[in-house]
Amino acid sequence: MTAALVAGLLAGYGIAVPVGAVGSYLVSLTARTSLRTGVCAALGIATADGLYALVATLGGAALADALRPVLGPLRLSSALVLLTLAVLGAVTAVRQYRGHRLATRPDPSPPGPVRACLGLLGITLLNPVTVIYFAALVLGTHAEDAVLPLEQGVFVLAAFAASASWQLLLAGGGALLGRALTGHRGRLVTALLSSGVITVLAVRMLVAPS
Repeated sequence: MTAALVAGLLAGYGIAVPVGAVGSYLVSLTARTSLRTGVCAALGIATADGLYALVATLGGAALADALRPVLGPLRLSSALVLLTLAVLGAVTAVRQYRGHRLATRPDPSPPGPVRACLGLLGITLLNPVTVIYFAALVLGTHAEDAVLPLEQGVFVLAAFAASASWQLLLAGGGALLGRALTGHRGRLVTALLSSGVITVLAVRMLVAPS
């Protein structure tokens, strides 16, 4: 149970920590509106991460028997997918930092709490990196073991909690920190931190006993 909790927390932080366009918008939205709106928007993002963690976990359990003959290549390919995501995230962050390219969004009238929550939920659900990330992580880690439903639930809840805590931190710091986390250097640091977390998960997967 502890292993599922730790794995879920690491997975949630790994996908949530990089401050990209959605995270930048969350900070600026909170600064322009209110903490209540920012909290609702943050929970919308975390809900999408939790849903993808749930889908990947249930899919991994259902495919476990079918994938058992190819566990070795599966573990290797899953680890390579995670390492690729980590490298791409780091390289993209460095390129954007060097080129001083910031993602920008139009500035319409600020949405209310409900609209902010649903809007960022939808935006995050459209991000294919999230489902690829969780699918690779879950399949590579649990394909060879029978995972209890309770462990699955702990993993999903932990991933949701980790994502929610980071998004709420962004929302809470929106008015106080302004562009500190969404500026060139802040986005570089958070992206590199996330790549580091994902790399640790991939290495753990590779060195785990067969």
